[in-house]
Amino acid sequence: MQPCNRDTPQLVYLAFGPATYHQEACFSIVSALANLRKTPGEAMDIQVYTDNPEPYAKLPVTVHLLDEHTRTTWNQPHGYHFRSKHVLLRQVLEQHPLAVLIDTDTFFRQSPIELFRRVKPGSLLCNAIGGRYGENQKCLLYKNLLTLLQQRALADCQMPLVNSGVMGLTAQDATILDHSIALMDELYPLAREAYTLEEFCLAVAAYRKLQLATCTDVIHHYWSRKAQFRAKIQAWLRKHGDDPFGEAAMADITLVNDQLPRPPALHRLGYKAMSLTLPSRHRQFARELLYGCYPYDNEFDRACATAWWDKALENFNQRQGGMSPEQLRECLRQPGLRLSLGTRHKDIERHLIDARQA
Repeated sequence: MQPCNRDTPQLVYLAFGPATYHQEACFSIVSALANLRKTPGEAMDIQVYTDNPEPYAKLPVTVHLLDEHTRTTWNQPHGYHFRSKHVLLRQVLEQHPLAVLIDTDTFFRQSPIELFRRVKPGSLLCNAIGGRYGENQKCLLYKNLLTLLQQRALADCQMPLVNSGVMGLTAQDATILDHSIALMDELYPLAREAYTLEEFCLAVAAYRKLQLATCTDVIHHYWSRKAQFRAKIQAWLRKHGDDPFGEAAMADITLVNDQLPRPPALHRLGYKAMSLTLPSRHRQFARELLYGCYPYDNEFDRACATAWWDKALENFNQRQGGMSPEQLRECLRQPGLRLSLGTRHKDIERHLIDARQA
C-alpha cells in the first residue's frame, strides 16, 4: 500500500463486485501510469476503494478495503448504487485539495496529469457534455422531473447533460456533491427506472454554478460495445498480468486501442454478398459472426472474436426472438455460411451452444 500525499492530486477508483470490474480497473490504472511517463516530473496518487484488494497487489496504489456495510450505507436511503460515487469523491475531497474519480471502464490516451490541469476552482471536470435536457422529451427524467425542477429554478430545457465516467473537483467546490447527493435522495422515487439519474443530478447541481470541462481526448470511456473492449483488456492481462510494468507490457499498452475491430471495407462487402445467399433473417447474424473471424493484425483485436459471436447471437435474439440449439446448428451449417466461417465453424458452434445453455 502506497501512502497518499495530502497535496498531491488524487486519481480515485471505486471497484467492487465481479472480477471483470477489477480487470477493468487494473488496466485503467496501468494505462494511467504508462501515460504518466509523458509528463516527467509530475506526480499523482491513485486510491482504490474495493471489496477485493488482491487484484491490485502489484500496482503502486493505495487500497482501501470497502466492506459491504459501508457501501450499503453509502447507497442509502434507496439502495441506489451510483450514489456511492458522489459520497466517495466528497470524502476524498475532505482530505485533499483536488481529486478525480474515474469509472473502471476507461483507459488513458494521454497523461492523467492532463485531467488534473482541467480541474480548477469554479469548474467541474466530466467525461463529456451531452445534449440539452429538453432535446429528448420522451425521456423519463424529462417527463417526471422537468416541472418540479423548473418551479424551483434548478434546471430548464437548455441545461447541458454530462457523462460522469469522470468527475473532477477542487475541495472548495465539493459542496456541489452535497447538492447532487441530496437531489438523488429526493428524486429517486420519481425516476427510479432512469439509469442516468446519478449524472443527471450532477448536471443539475452544477448548472449555472460551475463551468464544465471535458476529457474525451485524454481517456477512452468504453460504455458502448463494452464486451469487445473487455476482451482486449482481458487478453492484455492474461499476457502481462504477472509483470504489468515490464517493457513488453508497456509496448502492448497502445495496442489496446479505442478502435472497435472491423474488417476492411472490401471484406465487409464480401460478407454482405455472401449473406445474400442466406434467409433474410440470418444475414445480419452471419455478417457479425464473420467480424469475429477476421484475422486482424492486432492480437488484441483478434481476442474480440468470442465477444463478436456473443453479440451477434444477442442481436439476433432481440430482432428475431431467438433460436433453439438445433435451429442454431442448422443456421451455422448452411453451405454459404459454413464455407465462409471455414476452420472457425466448429469453434463458433461450440461456443454459442455452450453460451446458450449456460
